[in-house]
Amino acid sequence: MKNHLIKKLAQISLLSTLVLTAISWTEHPNDIKTDKEPIIIVNGLVFKDLNKNGKLDLYEDYRLPVNERIKDLIKKMTADEKASMLIGIGMPGFDAVTFKFTAEGFQGKVPGAAGGTYELKRLGIPTVVVSDGPAGLRINPKRNNDSKYYYATAFPVGTSLASTWNTELINSVGKAIGNEVKEYGVDVLLGPGMNIHRNPLCGRNFEYYSEDPLLTGKISAAIINGIQSNGVGTSIKHFAANNQERNRMGINAHVSERALREIYLRGFEITVKEAQPWTIMSSYNLINGIYTSQRKDLLTTVLRNEWGFKGLVMTDWFGGYDGFGSSNGPFSPNSVSNVTAQLLAGNDLLMPGLASQKQAILDNMKSGKLSAAVVNKDLTRILELVMKSPSMNNYKYSDKPNLKENAEVTRQAAAEGTILLKNDKNTLPFSSKSAPLAIFGLTSYDFISGGTGSGDVNEAYTISLIAGLINSGFTIDKELEGLYKPYAADQKAKELERREKEGGLLATPKRLAELQLSKEIIENKANSSEIALITIGRNAGEGDDRKVEDDFNLASDEVNLINNVSQAFHAKGKKVVVVLNIGGVIETASWRDKVDAILLPWQPGQEGGNSVADVFSGKITPSGKLTMTFPVKYEDTPSFKNWIGTPAASPTSVTYEEGVYVGYRYFNTFNVKPSYEFGYGLSFTTFEYSNIKLSEPTFSDKMTVSVTIKNTGKKEGKEVVQLYLSAPSKTIDKPKEELKAFGKTKTLQPGESQTINLILNSKNLASFIPGKNAWIAEAGKYKVLIGSSSIDIKQSAEFTLAKEKIVEKTNPAFVLDAKFTDLKH
Repeated sequence: MKNHLIKKLAQISLLSTLVLTAISWTEHPNDIKTDKEPIIIVNGLVFKDLNKNGKLDLYEDYRLPVNERIKDLIKKMTADEKASMLIGIGMPGFDAVTFKFTAEGFQGKVPGAAGGTYELKRLGIPTVVVSDGPAGLRINPKRNNDSKYYYATAFPVGTSLASTWNTELINSVGKAIGNEVKEYGVDVLLGPGMNIHRNPLCGRNFEYYSEDPLLTGKISAAIINGIQSNGVGTSIKHFAANNQERNRMGINAHVSERALREIYLRGFEITVKEAQPWTIMSSYNLINGIYTSQRKDLLTTVLRNEWGFKGLVMTDWFGGYDGFGSSNGPFSPNSVSNVTAQLLAGNDLLMPGLASQKQAILDNMKSGKLSAAVVNKDLTRILELVMKSPSMNNYKYSDKPNLKENAEVTRQAAAEGTILLKNDKNTLPFSSKSAPLAIFGLTSYDFISGGTGSGDVNEAYTISLIAGLINSGFTIDKELEGLYKPYAADQKAKELERREKEGGLLATPKRLAELQLSKEIIENKANSSEIALITIGRNAGEGDDRKVEDDFNLASDEVNLINNVSQAFHAKGKKVVVVLNIGGVIETASWRDKVDAILLPWQPGQEGGNSVADVFSGKITPSGKLTMTFPVKYEDTPSFKNWIGTPAASPTSVTYEEGVYVGYRYFNTFNVKPSYEFGYGLSFTTFEYSNIKLSEPTFSDKMTVSVTIKNTGKKEGKEVVQLYLSAPSKTIDKPKEELKAFGKTKTLQPGESQTINLILNSKNLASFIPGKNAWIAEAGKYKVLIGSSSIDIKQSAEFTLAKEKIVEKTNPAFVLDAKFTDLKH
């Protein structure tokens, strides 16, 4: 029983849809009557008497700078209140008293939220509510004694959003998400997730953006700026090197400082500097022997001192407990993380908060292990968040966000994130409606809008592929529909029942077996239909990683379906289209030549079927590009040899021996041919690249690279312009080329041109040199490569850096706890 509980707890993150027990939340702002609140009037100005003492305290005086108000507030707090404020108020569905999960209890201000900060009732300071998640707000749609439903919009998953390469569009997605966060009474959204796709089998890759840190950082900054424009906050996660799910709470990741700074931290750095998220979530794992929530070099030296981060850092839920998740781990109601190390490191808020942590904080404050200076610094950051939150400012949220408008945003984003991987002889777009479409594949009838775990959303509906096609005016073969629909419903019901028994939201999703169709039925459809569509579906989620067999690789029933449908339809001279309704990379090389077109819409959110139909029919020209490499076989992945760590069944140690050679950096440098390369994606039209120009022949501090893109085809479309840089490598081993800038054209009409200007700065030229604790740009010739993918280079130019340039000095950090050597070319 004990082991079962430990295993169960080891899977916890920001995910419970259950209710909050034994925890006090603030009142619903709509229930607060301002005319009954105590007020103080000074010189005609009205102030809230938050502590109801009849006088204006400094912290109540909104005319004063926030830091002065917070100093006054901290002075008024007791030691018990300070300790309480440094931990969260608990987790919905988890009773910290009985140490059990329960479906009973108080629902809280926002049912389904993941937790919040302590309500300092005596001084009138409310709870700040935090809630999942990366693909939209995850809250409970049903509430006690309420007949209404409180659905949120399921937006496309991270891999889909990033595939747009369109920061302006992603900013609009952020604005829509932020609208729902604010209008449902939440203060901080726990997302986006922005860990690097180190390996295609990571169970949460669907939440994350890319194998490339620049693209990750730019997309993340765009969505954060959109969300936070609503006056609510975000929490970027998981900081850092949380690149696998198996034993994520106890895995020790051995990573060189160079790989950390260039690959695993760089995206976070870009986001912090361009968007200043309100909060950052430290990850579960250890880096080089120390939990990330206890690493001062990570959370203070690098994050705050070097990057200039202004917000607070919170732990992931139950993060930083020694032995957590192991079969003989000490986790119990009396377990406690190393609170002193966490707070000293700059991890300000310990989530979700346990009584044992509070007691440890009080004991360490009393003994002097936790100084007043450290406690007050952490409290200041928490209270800065509280002061600017909608809850503190009594925002009267409506519980009525713009769901209709937001559905349009998600439909547009999903269509633009759809990637055309193959299109032989202009199979697509397909517009003929003279015969019913032959739709195969279980997932066609039950589209997967998003992954599981804390990245899930409780949406009102999901538009299936067949519904989207019908909405676009196509007809569907009725016999196939009659066979698939009841089968799909039955399989889904059994799968949901299994998940509920095996862990609910954290149960590992299983692939549903395909319906076995006779060759006779398939041949009949080849006679009666003009074209066949086959959907291949995949799902994954937090707490577990994907498998190679029957997941990364197609299962035998899927291979048989593709073979049988292709053979029958091709015998009649008709085309076959495969739709990949997946969250992460799968194997494509063994079967792609059997079909005529492949559409990759990922897990495209609740409007997914409509979005795919928009592209399929030609209403929208596809412009998505891959943000990760599709290898020919799994064994070609650079981290293949050291994934998933040792021992494999329950790994405690993993070594990132591939160093900076992640994704296309490895494939391009070591000449390993991919199935589809990073940055790849076809269009219904064609583009010509010309007239590359550099603003100067010799680099000083900044350079503008311009290139002209012309639509040379017959349909309107957008093109993603990618700038890769090949740098001198005399002083340190470097990848062949690296993405340093990108841009996307507007919608270009046939014959129309647009000049794209891309900026290179000094940091773009530099590599991290560990021996010198610096980012250094090496003297010599640099080659600019402009292309439509990492391989398909259209234009190039060269410039010179006259002498070596120290771009940025850093502080020593991330000392290795195990000896290994990074991969070199």
